[in-house]
Amino acid sequence: MEKDGNKCDSQPLPAPPPVIPPSVKPEKADRPNRSIISRPGFGKTGRPISLLTNHFRVSLKHPDEIFYQYTVSISSELGKTVDSKGIGRKIMDKLYQIYFSDLAGKRFAYDGEKALYTVGPLPHNNLEFPVVLEESMVKRGSPSQTGSPSESGKRAKHSLQSKTFKVAISYAAKVPLKSISLALQGTEPEKVQDALRVLDIVLRQQAANRGCLLVRQSFFHDDSRLFTEVGGGVTGCRGFHSSFRPTHGGLSLNMDVSTTMILTPGPVINFLLANQNAKEPRFIDWVKAKKMLKNMRVKARHNNMEFKIIGLSEKPCNQQFFSMKVKSGTDQHDGGETVEVTVYEYFTKHRNIELHSSAYMPCLDVGKPKRPNYLPLELCSLVSLQRYTKALTSMQRASLVEKSRQKPPERIQAVTNAMKNYRYDDDPILSACGICIEKQLTQVDGRVLEAPKLKVGNNEDCFPCNGRWNFNKKKLVDPIRIERWAVVNFSARCDTSYLSRELINCGRNKGIHIERPYSLIEEDPQNRRLSPAVRVEKMFELIMSKLPGPPEFLLCVLPERKNSDLYGPWKKRNLSDLGIVTQCLSPTKINDQYLTNVLLKINSKLGGINSLLSIERPSRIPLIKDTPTMILGMDVSHGSPGRSDIPSIAAVVGSRSWPLISRYRAAVRTQSSKVEMIESLYKPLANGEDGGIMRELLLDFYGTSNGYKPAQVIVFRDGVSESQFSKVLNFELNQMIKAYEHLGEVNFPKFTVIVAQKNHHTKLFQNNASENVPPGTVVDTKIVHPRNYDFYMCAQAGMIGTSRPAHYHVLLDEIGFSPDDLQQLILSLSYVYQRSTSAISIVAPVCYAHLAAQQMGQFIKFEDFSETSSGHKSGITSVGSISVPELPRLDEKVAGSMFFC
Repeated sequence: MEKDGNKCDSQPLPAPPPVIPPSVKPEKADRPNRSIISRPGFGKTGRPISLLTNHFRVSLKHPDEIFYQYTVSISSELGKTVDSKGIGRKIMDKLYQIYFSDLAGKRFAYDGEKALYTVGPLPHNNLEFPVVLEESMVKRGSPSQTGSPSESGKRAKHSLQSKTFKVAISYAAKVPLKSISLALQGTEPEKVQDALRVLDIVLRQQAANRGCLLVRQSFFHDDSRLFTEVGGGVTGCRGFHSSFRPTHGGLSLNMDVSTTMILTPGPVINFLLANQNAKEPRFIDWVKAKKMLKNMRVKARHNNMEFKIIGLSEKPCNQQFFSMKVKSGTDQHDGGETVEVTVYEYFTKHRNIELHSSAYMPCLDVGKPKRPNYLPLELCSLVSLQRYTKALTSMQRASLVEKSRQKPPERIQAVTNAMKNYRYDDDPILSACGICIEKQLTQVDGRVLEAPKLKVGNNEDCFPCNGRWNFNKKKLVDPIRIERWAVVNFSARCDTSYLSRELINCGRNKGIHIERPYSLIEEDPQNRRLSPAVRVEKMFELIMSKLPGPPEFLLCVLPERKNSDLYGPWKKRNLSDLGIVTQCLSPTKINDQYLTNVLLKINSKLGGINSLLSIERPSRIPLIKDTPTMILGMDVSHGSPGRSDIPSIAAVVGSRSWPLISRYRAAVRTQSSKVEMIESLYKPLANGEDGGIMRELLLDFYGTSNGYKPAQVIVFRDGVSESQFSKVLNFELNQMIKAYEHLGEVNFPKFTVIVAQKNHHTKLFQNNASENVPPGTVVDTKIVHPRNYDFYMCAQAGMIGTSRPAHYHVLLDEIGFSPDDLQQLILSLSYVYQRSTSAISIVAPVCYAHLAAQQMGQFIKFEDFSETSSGHKSGITSVGSISVPELPRLDEKVAGSMFFC
């Protein structure tokens, strides 16, 4: 790397540093912790627009009140600590009813686990109470390994069993409500997050008292009108998110419609049929069923009791025996004889319960590991509001989006009705604080920024309309030539000859020269029943036998539009093993629009450019046009929830070919499971080299930007919460600087670090209009942070449902953008996504990083790895106690393309 960072500056070389004696080892001073910058000002450009937002203004009449925090410890009579999840709220409700006077009549907010809060102190710092719960429990409601002659042929008996718990309440800390008032004035008091957490706990407690399912700050009612089935035995449950937030306009309550996934309530057999897409019970895979059903809660029809499933019986209901005692006469003192009966016989003959379909199916085991307790399948139904935490399939996601979307007026109505119905003002704890919540949406002033002008083929201007444009009668900016290529068809119903002809014709109209394909290769029908990996290998044997040499491009026709098992193995074989660019499709209707979208992807993958911002060529981008600037997009993709053995994938894309800001290269690494901070930005190796992501992207920038080194770096970080902002500034940024140091650099670039969030609950609505807000809408007042530098931007045109704006947090700005210049740059970066002819909801570098992480995850079958992770597998590095497989290296030509599709 030879050229200076700024091409306009010409300064004499500084004097060489003094020579350090060989015996002295230089020490690097620790870098001081960076702090999040304050807001420098507000944007002014753009057309004014009146908006509404789902924030409800909160007034605080008693700001000097103090919350007293107490630690709650629940134990059994024998002194053993009890897990309070699930039962804690019942115990504390009972405690309040019994010991109301001992608590001086003070209401408390309980988080359901170990923390309790009151307004003002309790009479004593340490209190202890015995609490007796009476639970209706089944004495012998189903057959187990022990039986009773008195139970033969009779209904299940119930008895009230008492359990005594010891509850210890001890003083922990004071949480002053005044910290919120100070935060609203722009300071950063220590306890502000604690005070906000107490208020949020009050809302959660209200929802728990209504019998809702709680998921963080969202709550969901058991109401079938709010359920939406999405297939596979999974249902979307609509509820509400509510949280208090300090804003520039004062304290507000953010209320939004929220959706979580639950198991479809109802008969267990119906769930299994839907989950496995089986037509009849005889087609159910019981091995899969056992794994899926474990820990689910069911209610038995014959005694109306709830149980937790621990497994399935080894034999069918009519062959699964257990021991029970049967009286031989009328003598009450007769202990009876022990007999072996089947579960089926017990329920049909001894309980007089008719069973229609359970005889040849396994039973549910709802007992304990060493004391099984069997129930016939048809007697059991899944309890409602059980969360489904596995990843949804693409078909389920599409179904959920289609069925649960709401237009702006519908969402406004749902949120305002919820605010009126829940009557938060009546809560005694909120009332004691003098908290009053308005029932109307907050009005806020926004601005609509002008869409950037684009350049298409032959330097032609293109003016986006409502965030969209097209290539009708237009050519691409930099179209490629495709000479060595072929079409492969994995048994899809598609006329590949017609497809290739139409693709060539459409390409010609867009400026892409496409030769006729070498061959149209059809899969051998006998291979359809083979595994996906073997089918791919067989296809490549056909490809190599029919082509004179390796192709530069393969068009692959898949039989399924979504969820094809062939996709992952096919992509890995092409991109990683052979370095062949490929495009997968499964066309249902071949027309010009469809083929144009396909060609946009193909052109960008092979190094072409579809469109540019008009300010890119020649460059007229403020603060970037004269100073070499690299733009980074960073994201981490995690495995399915609950799978700690699946590594996370970190992806970073970096801009190339400065002064362009439309071209990107991706670098991807695996890292420890569920770790959000990117660990491989700087990665010193045993040989002294740096194997990290940053070095890879810096060298690529240098090689594609005429030998210029980046003097400025703009970082867009996705997927981190506000509690992690400091780590981005003081861990990830330091890793980037270390990568610079390793390259021998002394003068580090200026950094601007921006976090881009989509996972939030703020929505924007037009005042007095039913449509979504127009693309380019920006809000940087009233509902933003009282001190920090953040703003909301809705760059996209919301055609379906309600638009969700991106929330941008500027953590550091050494480059020194004005608010207007930065907001215009971010809007422009929403128009350079080469796969689309519309503005996207978040900047393109973040989208590319998310795409790269998501798709590279399919290169390794992590499920297979997790079952064989004995440490003997090649290409595995150890991080902590879990081995992490490294991703396969990409061919340089493939990695140099902008992204993977």
